[in-house]
Amino acid sequence: MAKKKLTPEDSDLFRQTIGKVQTVKSDKVLLTEGNKPKPYPKSQTVNVAEHLNGAADFNVENVGIEDSLSFAEPGLQHSVLKKLRKGQFGLDAEIDLHGLNSNEAKRQLLHFLHDCVEDGCRCVHIIHGKGYRSMDNHPVLKNNLNLWLRQHKDVQAFCSAPPKDGGTGAVFVLLQLSEKYDA
Repeated sequence: MAKKKLTPEDSDLFRQTIGKVQTVKSDKVLLTEGNKPKPYPKSQTVNVAEHLNGAADFNVENVGIEDSLSFAEPGLQHSVLKKLRKGQFGLDAEIDLHGLNSNEAKRQLLHFLHDCVEDGCRCVHIIHGKGYRSMDNHPVLKNNLNLWLRQHKDVQAFCSAPPKDGGTGAVFVLLQLSEKYDA
């Protein structure tokens, strides 16, 4: 590719725009007492487990491989759950937990939900799998998720996803908007 020559007018315009320049003699920056960089506050580590309510309040029946999940906070309109079930809320984020053990799935779920609420996500897609490899056709992760989502203070509703989005192996979750996003 050939270099393009600047016209004298373009060269003059460039010089006027950048103004007076000085040659840099050293590329090292020396810090003196007067020009220290401003400190940034350390990011606070968040205890995401605090977002779960006590398990004593939740008596949840175990579900099977093909059973659908459904939950809505008391007082939430039925039409909201109906829209969620039909996938009428735009999905803001997704996480795939299937294949993880319970402890790792819980850790990733809590961090994911925390980040989603902080980022202003309203509806998220969580893939948990159906539990075909579970003993006695008892899907461990699916049942744990059913309890954890009910306990989570930022979860308003959830339901099994439509077949094209994972069916009974995934859920759509409606989250409470963070206070910083309330208008």
